[in-house]
Amino acid sequence: MKKFINQNIILGIAALLLSLGMTSCSDYLDKSPDSTVGEETAFVNFTNFQGFVEEIYNCIPNKESCYWCTTFNWGDDEIMNTGIGDTHVTAHFDLGDYRHWYDEADKGGQQSWLNRPGSNPSSTATFDHSLAGHAWYCVRKANIGLENLDKLVDATQEEKDVIKGQLLFFRAWWHHQQMEWFGGLPYIDKVFKYDDELKEARLSFKECAEKCAADYRAAADLLPNNWDDTEVGARTLGKNDIRITKVCALAYLGKVLLWAASPLNNLGAQTGGLASGATYKYDTALAAQAAAALGEALTFVQDSVTPYGLAEFSYSDIYNHVAESGSASNFSDIFRTTGQGWKVPGSIEAVMRGPGTPTNSSNWNFAKLWGPKVNNLVEHDAVIHMPTANYVTYAYGMANGEPIVLADGSLNPESGFDPTHPYKDRDPRFYHDIMFDGFKFLNTTPEEVDKDFQYLQLFTGGNMVPTGDPRRSADGSRTGYFCQKLVPHQCNKYDGMYNWGGALSCYLPYMRLADIYLLYAEACAAAGGASYSSNCSLTAEDAINELRDRVGAGHVAAQFTGDQKKFIDEVRRERACELAFEGFRWQDLQRWLLLTEYPYNIKTRQEFYRDPEEGFDYTKDDPRDARVTGWGETVIVKRNLAVKHYLLPFKEKDVYLSGEFKQNPGW
Repeated sequence: MKKFINQNIILGIAALLLSLGMTSCSDYLDKSPDSTVGEETAFVNFTNFQGFVEEIYNCIPNKESCYWCTTFNWGDDEIMNTGIGDTHVTAHFDLGDYRHWYDEADKGGQQSWLNRPGSNPSSTATFDHSLAGHAWYCVRKANIGLENLDKLVDATQEEKDVIKGQLLFFRAWWHHQQMEWFGGLPYIDKVFKYDDELKEARLSFKECAEKCAADYRAAADLLPNNWDDTEVGARTLGKNDIRITKVCALAYLGKVLLWAASPLNNLGAQTGGLASGATYKYDTALAAQAAAALGEALTFVQDSVTPYGLAEFSYSDIYNHVAESGSASNFSDIFRTTGQGWKVPGSIEAVMRGPGTPTNSSNWNFAKLWGPKVNNLVEHDAVIHMPTANYVTYAYGMANGEPIVLADGSLNPESGFDPTHPYKDRDPRFYHDIMFDGFKFLNTTPEEVDKDFQYLQLFTGGNMVPTGDPRRSADGSRTGYFCQKLVPHQCNKYDGMYNWGGALSCYLPYMRLADIYLLYAEACAAAGGASYSSNCSLTAEDAINELRDRVGAGHVAAQFTGDQKKFIDEVRRERACELAFEGFRWQDLQRWLLLTEYPYNIKTRQEFYRDPEEGFDYTKDDPRDARVTGWGETVIVKRNLAVKHYLLPFKEKDVYLSGEFKQNPGW
């Protein structure tokens, strides 16, 4: 255990001395790379102390741009193309090879935001940050700051409060981020010297969550709702949008308690969670506490004392993400901006995110990972992220609010879904997020040789479907769909949105307001059902319907609101739809005890044919109105996972050094 802490928390005395002053400067939001001060000046005034805190913000990994061809959707939601895609973490998770989260990265192979060898906390390059690389470093940094608060004498009470609030939040947050992958940890709340003999044992998830919760609660009591309304924030107007706020701390307080209440941490890892009903067995007392914290956060939002709101979902052209004239905010801008001077995405909805990416960094290479590589339509590395057919069918229900399939995979007879017109009358988010058969992929008239690829042919045997043709064997869609939620389809070699002229910036927030509504609805549902409310005027049902009202989808049907388990199913499906491809699905299936269960352990391809008798013109008619035949699915991957796969393994070098730090079961 001693060496584990030495390597990951202490990082040596030299690293500590550098960290004391590396981010102190005259303007703490515009750190000079060579600014370095000693311990005697690091904590004496607000500007220097805030500069010390800034490095923790800088360490927050960017999921999309932490590697050339990143990967972060590891549930049943996504699959990658064969060949080079098989080397990424996504494919290895499908095989149950969870050690790949670090093995290949440590050998210089494929990497992800979880692990990046050589992570550098002071670097402003997006490739230099990862969760495993920074977590213990930032916990130590927070503890150093907290132990030196008494040196902050040249400061107002407001300045002291925001410094302490940020440090408490980050101590909890960096523990919390690891807990979701590995389970309970030692909770490090003091500064260890480099030669200390350490015997810190792992806590259970619930025990660790209680310590996180105490820090989050204390942070929430100290932090402002809007930095722009404070004296310290008034000095840096226009630069406060990534600052940790009261609502952010309350949201994470609710989240960590909900995770502790969830079936995995209430009952322990097990298979058969769907058949046995274990997937619905929350710790209701903890769920109620979670609901109270989340309800408190939402009340602040409803009272308009925060900078947050639900971004508008109003489009004159949904396929091209063209907002209605006069829209004050835009749903698409939560995930990417274009033509706005590389403005960091988030819109008014991002509650927790890092500092963003440098100019044009999304072009290298995140913006080039989502469309077809047939004929080099999307240039550069031959990697494609694509949504699975089973996830698209499950998550994106009908415009009337009904699911197409129920939680057990059976068809919902009340949905109104027509397999001869499968794209008609779907949830509006389907048309925003998903590219389907007949979608106009290339807006600019392509060269003669590529005209056949202007409109996606994703039917069985279509030119975007892998066949024996070497051009398409790994360059089309394995599933019958592509995704454009995070990266617009115009990121191709003809429309060129990923080039300099597009001013494209991509960034996924760690927490956005819609997620707080979803967490609140789930916590309330677990505590008491659809009509339950806590610290907020909204019931669980109301919270889900707020999100559906935003996009113009139907409310939760009465057949679900009257049954607690069925309502929980709908809350989970709403979460799958609203947060699709944002990197949360694996943790959700994990904590619900569904990772090992059918239909959540398969990935499928959509099979169908265009109706030759219809005379549908894809160059003129809306592709959602097309008629098809032979609608069905083929299983591409079945994930044969076991109980041990509910937690990731720790690196062997970390756990084989001490008897106090135990490896996760089965690894």
